[in-house]
Amino acid sequence: MCRFVAYIGKKEILLADLLEKPTNSLIKQSLLARESRTPTNGDGFGLGWYTPFNKTAALFTSLYPAWNDQNLAYLSKNTRAHLFFAHIRAASTGGISQYNCHPFIYKNWLFMHNGWIPYFTQIKRQIHNMLDDDIYNWLKGSTDSELIFGLFLQFSKNVKIKKATDIHDILYKTLSTIDRLVKTYHKKGISYFNICVTDGKRIVAFRYCTSPQCKPETMYYSLGDHLPKKNTKEKGYNHIIIASEKLSPTGFKWQIIPVNHSFMIESDLSILLKEI
Repeated sequence: MCRFVAYIGKKEILLADLLEKPTNSLIKQSLLARESRTPTNGDGFGLGWYTPFNKTAALFTSLYPAWNDQNLAYLSKNTRAHLFFAHIRAASTGGISQYNCHPFIYKNWLFMHNGWIPYFTQIKRQIHNMLDDDIYNWLKGSTDSELIFGLFLQFSKNVKIKKATDIHDILYKTLSTIDRLVKTYHKKGISYFNICVTDGKRIVAFRYCTSPQCKPETMYYSLGDHLPKKNTKEKGYNHIIIASEKLSPTGFKWQIIPVNHSFMIESDLSILLKEI
């Protein structure tokens, strides 16, 4: 299983603030993840981040292990962003290829996944047949994760995204369709979907498994840098982190995303936790 982290905030931060500096940073997790069934995640990594210059995210992927890539070290220490995704990979479905590294990018979208789909080779053609030519021809890799994203993009066509719940509904439709296809081969086929997706303004995360008897991998969120809001006694926050694992036992206020729940972040950083 893979590991990932997502950040959205009112202020830009250095990527290294999450990827390198914490005691259990994502780079450290690539060598020894503490809360994963697969402790080593050395089959490549990827970064996606948004800049003021373009609606399409910048993307950097590599087949090197994150713990042993000088380019990642230099990049993360010199790149700031208000919204970014980072992912380290432990290959399951699909071989070790740069095309199989997350996050996946399409126009203004970024997508990353930690999990797997059973009977993927049996249902892959059926999913391909659901895709329009532009989405089908965009596919480059061989992972179940990329195909989940492809089906999501197909279902997002002609949908005006006004809020995070719109993204949630498209993603739920995507995963429900895949689960239905899986169960045509085995009624007890279990899919694992820890997913983060963003349109560059909002983030939606799913911690979801299609069997109530099984648990998906861990996923946490942290609301950071509490600041007083104007004209109210309530305290606010100026950034939100989503992470597969707690990045540090101190300095962050981690809260677990419950099993089979979604976590939605609007562009104004308001949040919604919803049972799937």
